[in-house]
Amino acid sequence: MRFPTPLVRATLLRRYKRFLSDVVLEDGREVVAHCPNPGSMMGLARPGATVWLEPNDDPRKKLGFGWRLEELEGGHMAGIDANLPNRIVAEALAEGRIPALRGYGTIRPEQRYGENSRIDFLLTESGRPDAFVEVKNVHLRRAGDWAEFPDCVTARGTKHLHELARIAEGGGRAVMLYIVQRSDCARFRLAGDLDPAYARAFDAARAAGVEMLCHGTRITTEGVWLDAPLPVDAEPQAR
Repeated sequence: MRFPTPLVRATLLRRYKRFLSDVVLEDGREVVAHCPNPGSMMGLARPGATVWLEPNDDPRKKLGFGWRLEELEGGHMAGIDANLPNRIVAEALAEGRIPALRGYGTIRPEQRYGENSRIDFLLTESGRPDAFVEVKNVHLRRAGDWAEFPDCVTARGTKHLHELARIAEGGGRAVMLYIVQRSDCARFRLAGDLDPAYARAFDAARAAGVEMLCHGTRITTEGVWLDAPLPVDAEPQAR
């Protein structure tokens, strides 16, 4: 997924009210940038961090910049936009770049299912069971090369796991796809201490037959693209 507008470099001052951030541009101007991320952003949003912003001149938008990337230690990068994984996955599905999900002729986003929910992608193909695919953004790293999810309590995420489990129990194909938007991780597990209910739901869903997949991303200031699969911790996640 290529950014439609070239990004500009800035220094983060603070993130506040979830969706706002104060930054200093390279020319010295202090501006407010939109932070497209509702999570806690634990370990990110560090004052003084080098960040990359996407400018816009859309009169419908209140802010002239959107925060897209953050530079990490060792030359690594993290993607900030929590909405981006769905666009990354849509592009990868259309190009057949997710091995576990190849072979489906029809890809439909945002389809109603379960109890007043929408599945991120419904994949269909004659002679194959429909695949219900839910996508989650991951950018928490606390130890070693482990990517972890979630970074705060997510009741909505727990609900999605329960609904996917019901699909799997009914004989359907249910897939939870975690997209790691940082380049310094090589494997995936849950942050069960941050949301025990989600960890329990994850274990139950996996036992019911929900497929737990994870992919990394390739991140540059030009865009973010799906990268290779990452292994998912096979141990029980509830602590």
